[in-house]
Amino acid sequence: MCGFAGFVAVPRHRESSLGILHRMAVPLIPRGPDEQGIWLSADGAIGLAHRRLAVVGLGPDGRQPMVSGSGRWVIAYNGEIYNCPALRTELSASGVTFRGSSDTEVMLAAIEAWGLEASLKRFVGMFAFALWDGANRILHLARDRFGEKPLYYGWQGKAFLFGSDLAALRPHPEWEGGVDRTALALYVRYNYVPQPWSIHPKLKKLAPGTWLELAQNGERWTEKRNSYWSALQVATNASSTPFQGSESDAEELVHGLLKQAVAGQLMAEVPLGAFLSGGIDSTTIVALMQSVAERPVRTFTIGFAESGYDESESARRIAAHLGTDHRVCILGAQDALTIIPQLPAFYSEPFADASQLPTILVSRMAREEVTVALSGDGGDEIFGGYNRYVWGEALWRRMGLVPTWSQELLRKALQAGSPAAWDVCAGLLPGVSAVRQPGEKLHKFASLLGADSPHAFHERLISFWQSGNPVLGSAGHPVSIRANAWQPKRGMTESMMLADTLNYLPDDILVKVDRAAMGVSLETRTPFLDHRVFEFVWSLPLSFRVRRNSGKHLLRTVLDRYVPRELVERPKSGFALPIHDWLRGPLRDWCEELLNESRLGREGYFDPVLVRNAWNEHLSGRRNRQYDLWSILMFQAWQETQHQ
Repeated sequence: MCGFAGFVAVPRHRESSLGILHRMAVPLIPRGPDEQGIWLSADGAIGLAHRRLAVVGLGPDGRQPMVSGSGRWVIAYNGEIYNCPALRTELSASGVTFRGSSDTEVMLAAIEAWGLEASLKRFVGMFAFALWDGANRILHLARDRFGEKPLYYGWQGKAFLFGSDLAALRPHPEWEGGVDRTALALYVRYNYVPQPWSIHPKLKKLAPGTWLELAQNGERWTEKRNSYWSALQVATNASSTPFQGSESDAEELVHGLLKQAVAGQLMAEVPLGAFLSGGIDSTTIVALMQSVAERPVRTFTIGFAESGYDESESARRIAAHLGTDHRVCILGAQDALTIIPQLPAFYSEPFADASQLPTILVSRMAREEVTVALSGDGGDEIFGGYNRYVWGEALWRRMGLVPTWSQELLRKALQAGSPAAWDVCAGLLPGVSAVRQPGEKLHKFASLLGADSPHAFHERLISFWQSGNPVLGSAGHPVSIRANAWQPKRGMTESMMLADTLNYLPDDILVKVDRAAMGVSLETRTPFLDHRVFEFVWSLPLSFRVRRNSGKHLLRTVLDRYVPRELVERPKSGFALPIHDWLRGPLRDWCEELLNESRLGREGYFDPVLVRNAWNEHLSGRRNRQYDLWSILMFQAWQETQHQ
């Protein structure tokens, strides 16, 4: 695992260009603490900077940027190719000789032998890379199928910049920066900046499963985008070639594919472990790891000082059953106070999934003992784990039976009472008093009323600031960034799953984990995102995944082979945390400083009235506005770093 950055620019004095590359490499040190490499073309127009975290091929033969045997290609790469041993064997059989054991060298040999597109289709892994074709003067930027590894690019002044992190592009003299208000409006809506946008107007994120060609034509450079794999296309094709076997056949095949994926991702020459939340996804990965490991797997769990959010005991029981070497770290408000000032350094553009806090802490704890950690991310989107997949379609159908005017009356009635008032009412009703934050759930339901399509229903479920986007001066934003997932022949539940796979997974979940882990020099791997697993699961009937008021049916049956169901069957919390209480308590002074009305007005990004009303409403306890406010706070904290 590594980080890279580079440029295509008008040649400068060679020493000046080398100095720029060295400065671009500095922000990448956490991603690659072991070694630095710099490469500059003979004419000085193309430069690559690389920071290395050595995991496979630890010796000097794995150094990057790496030049191919023919001298035609130069690559700077971040990631792991898990089927590297098989590719190496095949290439060796055809006469290719290798200097070392790194997967980088195998990638270059594959590209020389088979071409870029064919190689991309054969790589099994996570990756982002910059590849310079010196013979044809073409820069290729490529990203893995699901977007596990980041890649930013775009023109700044007269320079084309690219890299693993926006912070690595800022040292270039042509840097312009700025804030894209459309991207900001989308960020406030979703709590992350969705690709292809970045927070900066002229910079973009490369889409998963694609590569970009920047070719020199005379004195001009032209861009061309290409796709080598598409989750959308896989899902579309699956409907025409559905699985014909039984459910037990499907379970056996899923088990085999997951075991293959996990075994492949255990490839490392450094200590390796896993995150264990105690949920179905992470438990499945750890169980499969332990089934093929020769010694106890090292597992890591975060707990919370607030007992209502703490799942560490469940994880401990699962670890004991599987026989792992287990560690637990308890997160309290003081830990949050310590981590929050560091968040902009971890996330180089605004990011507001509050579970970033425990993710950073569990990564930091794991890094004390291991260099690589496997996680259960991707299981929800692929196997149908989110609650909206279970009850969303049924609720939408029932809402359709109610006239629009009645829905509007009900919406107003539900929103007339504050969530706090509804909580009091719920506490008086048998069977409801145990529900966490029933008033907030009623207000969320009220926001769904009046949605005119399943697509709009899903958008309301996953959006924030629904009563009015507080971003000033935005030119507006698309009705949806997920429209291509919704097709007439695809059911509502599968459309939601696909939409989340295309956007929420790469732009929230994978960003959260990658930045948190790489910020402490920890490599993370996600076996559920082996594309062979995704392709097979999408050929299965939906009923194999979602049924009887629960999701992940098939995954649960696979896990039954390893863990008693009572150890994992409990309400899902994931990395939920009591941030709403922390904002009113130990974080209040920090919030007041960032949400100061005069400051908001002076900066001109947010409507001070909307933001202060939300803050006052949260302080009063009438509503929990933690998600709305966290996005503003994270932008404000990020913005402060841009002036340092």
